Amino acid sequence: MSKKTGNILIVDDNEDLLLAARLFLKQHFYLVHTENDPEKIPTLLQNENYDVILLDMNFTMDSTSGVEGFMWLDRILQSDPSMVVILITAFGDVEMAVKAVKAGAVDFVLKPWQNEKLLATISSALNLRYSRLEVDKLRSQQQQLSKDIDQRYHDMIGVSPAMQHVFATIDKVAPTDADVLILGENGTGKELVARALHRQSKRAAEVFISVDMGAIAETLFESELFGHMRGAFTDAREDRPGRFELASGGTLFLDEIGNLSLAMQAKLLSVLETRKVTRLGSSKSREIDIRLICATNMPIYEMVAQNEFRQDLLYRMNTVEINLPALNERREDIPLLVDYFMKMFSRKYQKAITGVSAPAMKKLEKYKWPGNIRELRHTLERAIILADTSMLQPMDFLFPESEKETEGVVFDNYNLEDVEKTVIRKALKKHEGNISHAAKELGLTRTSLYRRMEKYRL
Repeated sequence: MSKKTGNILIVDDNEDLLLAARLFLKQHFYLVHTENDPEKIPTLLQNENYDVILLDMNFTMDSTSGVEGFMWLDRILQSDPSMVVILITAFGDVEMAVKAVKAGAVDFVLKPWQNEKLLATISSALNLRYSRLEVDKLRSQQQQLSKDIDQRYHDMIGVSPAMQHVFATIDKVAPTDADVLILGENGTGKELVARALHRQSKRAAEVFISVDMGAIAETLFESELFGHMRGAFTDAREDRPGRFELASGGTLFLDEIGNLSLAMQAKLLSVLETRKVTRLGSSKSREIDIRLICATNMPIYEMVAQNEFRQDLLYRMNTVEINLPALNERREDIPLLVDYFMKMFSRKYQKAITGVSAPAMKKLEKYKWPGNIRELRHTLERAIILADTSMLQPMDFLFPESEKETEGVVFDNYNLEDVEKTVIRKALKKHEGNISHAAKELGLTRTSLYRRMEKYRL
């Protein structure tokens, strides 16, 4: 018979019982310790990790009341609250058994015991011990995760005036229930701002639901956001709440709000005005209680002027507006971000990277970062994975275009999408990321240029 893992300690003043128990249990468990002096329990607990303790209830002080047993049970559980203790006595009764369990014991064994029953009792106790340890581990992990996540501005790093203004706005707006619109280019951290607003709000203990509006097909818009009833359409096999219902009581973050068609905008506006949703296939409206945060990388005000976005919807969702600066506008933050990502990915990939050389840092600071912080993050991750030395050098950072590249456009092929992507990239580089100037030179509206940038992930 294979032995089970588990460390067993038996404390009893009967030497014959200890010998018999040890001889029997050693056949089934790897470690079995016995002790006849309860005063040695604290030392034993310091020197060994026990999983199950069998504890006599009556020692020399008192032969029948169980006072000593309860006293040592209390001291053991103070030392290790997840410890599994089985009390043993020759004078047990139902009343004492109930009292023992209430005091923290997991079971109660009468002596002399049957070996099979003792083995079954200890095996069950071991399973409970492992479950408690797993729960403790998960709780510790959750506490650490919550501690990491609930940092005031988790993953939001910056000492630049632009970022300090963002932080100050978050501090003022977060405690309120005001709807917020976050504007900024791709990769600037709009969702991080949304989560910071939620963490510092009165709804922090409630749910945070994030929805990428650009990823929802128009045909599924109502079903995804407002929910549906069984049979509402072909694949609706059960009642299902939408994102608005799921977020009720908490925060709903609608990302890429500028991608909505006018028809979808009208449906969204109706819900925001009434704070009620009606599931597809139902005539019954349901009240919702949400804090709304929206975000977009598109020129929303120009879209309103061009009748591409409803003005009433814009006013409804931006009681307060937060503009996130592009990385190119907060260059003093680049060294801080580089250091943060370098340490993070060095730990993740177990690489002994100690720093970034001065020439490499200069190269990083000079680059325009059209993809903003997201591009910087990916650049550092790739460099650390491929690095052969402990100090990152300029050659570890490869950018899409060489700084020595001429202003003339040279095409390796004539695929129209590749050509368009190259031309747009050139225009953006020429005008140092200024969308209005690049769009004018390309003969496009800002909205059209933003859409192409989104398409080509520029």
